Amino acid sequence: MTPAATERSPNPYDWKLWPETQALVDGWLSSALAANAFAADLARRMENETNTRFHDWVDHIVVSDRPGLSTRLETLGYARKAPSYAAGAPAYAHQGGMFPRIALVPGGGPDVREVAIKVESVAAFSRAHDLGWRPLGDPLGPFRIGRVKGAGEATSFAAVERRAYLGFEPFPGEAAREGRMRPHAARDVLAARDLWLGRRRRFDDDAEGFDATESLLETVIGRAGSRDLACHLVFEVERDYWQSRNRAAQVQKARQDKLGLGWANHDHHTFRSSRRFFPRLIRMFESLGFSLRERFHAGEHAGWGAQILENPTTGIVIFADLDLAPEEAAADFAHHPLPDLPRPNTVGLWVGLHGESILEGGMHHLEAQFDFDGLRDGLKAEAGVETMKPFSDFPFLRQAFTAGERWPVSKPRADRLLSLGWIDAEQHARFLREGAIGSHLENLQRRDGYKGFNQNSVSAILKAVDPRLH
Repeated sequence: MTPAATERSPNPYDWKLWPETQALVDGWLSSALAANAFAADLARRMENETNTRFHDWVDHIVVSDRPGLSTRLETLGYARKAPSYAAGAPAYAHQGGMFPRIALVPGGGPDVREVAIKVESVAAFSRAHDLGWRPLGDPLGPFRIGRVKGAGEATSFAAVERRAYLGFEPFPGEAAREGRMRPHAARDVLAARDLWLGRRRRFDDDAEGFDATESLLETVIGRAGSRDLACHLVFEVERDYWQSRNRAAQVQKARQDKLGLGWANHDHHTFRSSRRFFPRLIRMFESLGFSLRERFHAGEHAGWGAQILENPTTGIVIFADLDLAPEEAAADFAHHPLPDLPRPNTVGLWVGLHGESILEGGMHHLEAQFDFDGLRDGLKAEAGVETMKPFSDFPFLRQAFTAGERWPVSKPRADRLLSLGWIDAEQHARFLREGAIGSHLENLQRRDGYKGFNQNSVSAILKAVDPRLH
């Protein structure tokens, strides 16, 4: 990983480091915190009470336009993007790194006019800090915002809540002219979310489960009114399902909710699938507006692979895992089903023990952005949650799982794996007696905008959490 040059890489997924861009953004954030007492106190509390870093929560920064600034942004990897922040105030998004959007506004004033963080609920944030906000934007609407600007402070602080919307208008489109959402929009959002929340996840036949789930997803998208909004709602529910069975997640979510933040610091969501149903899983994700990013294969002896997907509107990233033989790494496994292997590797065994991630199994882990050392120490001190050895430990990328959450294994599942020869009699008895590792919370810290993953080290940690070894 080398610092990025000004020219673009021919491979769009050859993720680079952007240290000069990081320095510019860090400078603006330092100025913002120095100019707004509420934001500075929040940053301190984030570090001490949630072991997260303020800059990982930033949605956008509003800065005063200066001569040559737009050119400098473009040199550092930013590009002008629609929608604009406001009339005469363009917005810039980074093309190859993980950085907040930048809005340039004309006129005098401080270098940083406003810094805005992302939260799951502006109302929850207001409650947590006793702000008494009446947020701009409709409940369950595409964009809501609340602001804090102390007396004499030139830089304001904002918290924003987004639902599949990249703009900055609390009442976008027709709603902007009418001052409200379309009739019954909030009801439809709740109805779409409830459909996914209340769905059936356990099926004796996985094919039946995929048929029912795909059909329901079409209904959810129709009720939500767009695939991107449906994506936001579906993944909100999937995080809740995973969290309901992971103690580390419950502890950390409570810490973040104390400050009204929610899971807005999520980095990616990891789903596991059998080989035969993997294309159907990808098809569902594509129907939710996801595009395929890089494929993942960690070498001849890894035994697994993954497809990375990203929804450009919601910012949600998926890491979709499956067992993969070495000769299959170059194949389009995202769209063409693969036959079962004679004996599963780590991913296939997990699915056999717990079920498909999109069905009964749920996510294998959620990865969110933290202060790496702080979270490891904080979870252990506060709740006795242990963290495994890091599998990435670079200045620009640090990753580690919390200790695996052990889930019960049903007798029909264990019996099936024994009959197929995927486990032996001793493993069968142990899984029924002790359960098997089901999920983790992943502690991640990024730097210099690095957007990629560490393939070889991820492979090593997946082998280390193979259920047969525990």
